[in-house]
Amino acid sequence: MKSLNGSVLRCIFAIVLGLVLVLWPEAAVTYLVITIGICFIIPGLFSLLNYFTREKVEGEPSPMFPIDGAGSILFGAWLVIMPQFFVSILMYVLGALLVLAGAQQLISLVSARKWSTVFYIIPSLILITGVMILAYPFGAAANTFVIFGVACLVYGISELINWYKFSKR
Repeated sequence: MKSLNGSVLRCIFAIVLGLVLVLWPEAAVTYLVITIGICFIIPGLFSLLNYFTREKVEGEPSPMFPIDGAGSILFGAWLVIMPQFFVSILMYVLGALLVLAGAQQLISLVSARKWSTVFYIIPSLILITGVMILAYPFGAAANTFVIFGVACLVYGISELINWYKFSKR
């Protein structure tokens, strides 16, 4: 069995994230921040566990305490305990991610145009959506997370189509 390609995993993640953001936009933002906090806590715990469960060898100096692991746990706990504080920051991060995703797709399509006809509409829309979220992160007229969710869905599906189309070549 072939292992999954990184592009396919990225597509699946974008589609799942888009569905969650479209279906539950209010709850998704809080849970997204909490999930990011947990993603900081887990490696910090492993770092501390490795430090405290290591074999002590006589004659070797003791390694330094993993300050980065402890800091990761503290920051992750802060995200989990106070997610609303980070929600406002998250809007800018999500907009920046869309800008990067749209730019990455445009660059990939520019290099792939020598093999096939390509269309720049979807990546351009993703890029424009990211710029709009960065410009108006808390606009009352649009639910930013629904827009981001739809953009994630479109990105994931179009990236999956591009992967399928260009993997044959």
